[in-house]
Amino acid sequence: MDCVYKMGNLRIVDLTKTLDPKTETRRCHLYRFNTGGPIPDFHTIMDLTSHLGTHCECPYHHDDNWPSVAELPLTTFFGRAIYVTIPDAAPNSYITGEMLDKYCLPKMKDDTIVIIDSPYKIAPFTPKTNTEEDKRLFVNGETAEWFKAHKAKCVGFGDGVSIENRNEDVKPFHDILLAENIVFLEVLKNLDKLEKDVFFMSYAPLPILGLDSCPVRAYAIEGLSEFDN
Repeated sequence: MDCVYKMGNLRIVDLTKTLDPKTETRRCHLYRFNTGGPIPDFHTIMDLTSHLGTHCECPYHHDDNWPSVAELPLTTFFGRAIYVTIPDAAPNSYITGEMLDKYCLPKMKDDTIVIIDSPYKIAPFTPKTNTEEDKRLFVNGETAEWFKAHKAKCVGFGDGVSIENRNEDVKPFHDILLAENIVFLEVLKNLDKLEKDVFFMSYAPLPILGLDSCPVRAYAIEGLSEFDN
């Protein structure tokens, strides 16, 4: 399936995991039916978990009093994005403020979508997760404080970063950022197809009140002059 498209001078990269109900390990079921009558009229009941495939996690994910998907402004879900790989960290080490100062800060502006990655790639939520083969970098409260201080809009994760290695790290990382309405993007694909490290990005969820997270169609657009530096 194509993941790169051209529209004039623009280059579009689909960063979304394609979902197949036959193989998904998370809840993903489709029930297709014809409403009847002389003209076929097919509808589909979708039975999905909110954290399926490429998804955007919103503040309601960690606190009943924080905004759900539909209560955040639409501008939360698109804007200027940067892709940052941390190339020289030791396996299974934490992404520190010093690392982010070195590799992320030169590209950082207020309300930037930041996708962080490393060379230690392994597909998330698979049998290899948290095994000896899993050398991904970790995030913790220090990582979150850096993104909060530098006013990130969203933090996304390539396959080189683990976000659920220990409860002692998961809770502060989520709570510090989600309390500021800084959302998360998980299970991004095709990041290796990007030709630029600064670009426009969109990942809009369905505006459903009371929803903590939502599968999204995430994509990058390279070549929009307002977003290419």
